Amino acid sequence: MSELTEKELTTFTTNKVTSADTDMYARLRLGSAVNYLVQAAIDSADKLGFGYGGIRQQNLFWVLSRLTLELYRPLRWHETVEVETWPKNVERILYLRDFILRDGDGNIIAKATSGWLAVDIETKRMKKIEGIHAEYFDHLKNKHALAGLPEKLFPVNEGEEFNIASGYFDIDLNGHVTTTRYVDWMMDTFSPDFHRENYPRKLSLNMMKETMPGSAIRLKRFGSSECQYLFEGFNRNNNSNVFRACIEY
Repeated sequence: MSELTEKELTTFTTNKVTSADTDMYARLRLGSAVNYLVQAAIDSADKLGFGYGGIRQQNLFWVLSRLTLELYRPLRWHETVEVETWPKNVERILYLRDFILRDGDGNIIAKATSGWLAVDIETKRMKKIEGIHAEYFDHLKNKHALAGLPEKLFPVNEGEEFNIASGYFDIDLNGHVTTTRYVDWMMDTFSPDFHRENYPRKLSLNMMKETMPGSAIRLKRFGSSECQYLFEGFNRNNNSNVFRACIEY
């Protein structure tokens, strides 16, 4: 099998920022920015043969495990954004993928690095992908949007608490709460006045365990400084840790 080139391993997707993607101040919502990354990753994996259908043949599905996203300015309603993404490397069982976001003039407005897990549908254990062009995963290991691995976060021991109930439209086709909803839940803990005066410049997200339909979440938020907030979510049904995050303004 011939080796793919950098151009062939890189995927570009273009989106127009709609009113549904923005907050009440016409700026791209953080959850929408994450959704652009997730959808670009899906398009790339599908194109390269290890997308939803490809790894389903091995009884696996993709789960976003870690994400670090840096934002340099907010996109606004009607703007166009291009997402460039590529599979970068494999760190043990973590499949690394990077992203660069550009506006309609070609200016870089965000960069991200992420780590994904291939999870067995039945056992929910992490596995390595076999075949299906697995040799492509490390060909661009020296091409970085952000240097280093996606940030690992630590427990939040204090802070304000918020109670959240997952609903039908929080659930994705894998049967658990979709990644972007965790971001929306965190952003909903801030007031409209806070959002008017602040826009996120960095998000780090660690997914620990899936949240199933009907689960209730206890969300803890701690302001470690005037511009940094730490989050941790717990499943109220069994008190298990669901996710951790850090948002910087």
